[in-house]
Amino acid sequence: MPCIFKSFTMRFHTRKWVKPEDLNANGTLFGGKVLSWIDEEAVMYSIIQLENKKVVTKYMSEINFMSTAVEGDIIEIGIDVIKFGVTSISLNCEVRNKMTHESIVTVDNIILVNLDDKGNPKAHGKTKIEYVKDRLAKKEKEENV
Repeated sequence: MPCIFKSFTMRFHTRKWVKPEDLNANGTLFGGKVLSWIDEEAVMYSIIQLENKKVVTKYMSEINFMSTAVEGDIIEIGIDVIKFGVTSISLNCEVRNKMTHESIVTVDNIILVNLDDKGNPKAHGKTKIEYVKDRLAKKEKEENV
């Protein structure tokens, strides 16, 4: 029976089309490839949330490979915030098949750290998820006052 991970707050931002170069010797999605996609997605999400391009991955918890994907499958990567630290953001992630919603990989905890220009941890001042559209609307409102 396929495992379908139920997440009601997870937002799926990125889709990937599994191509021949993404496969291992068994003809299934290479684990290293999907981990690279997860790390990239987590970093991009954190850059947007923390409003800083200098963000690095510090920690990734146990990675649970639940099923696989094959050439031609479309997968999507979901990210959810666990918490905001002083200099960090903690996320969880699910990679699933877009068409069936069958979970392929889950990662319970990914910690990314906000850095200053010298590469040292820097407080980010964030405490909740913010959306770019809301930031832009707020900025426009402030400019029109």
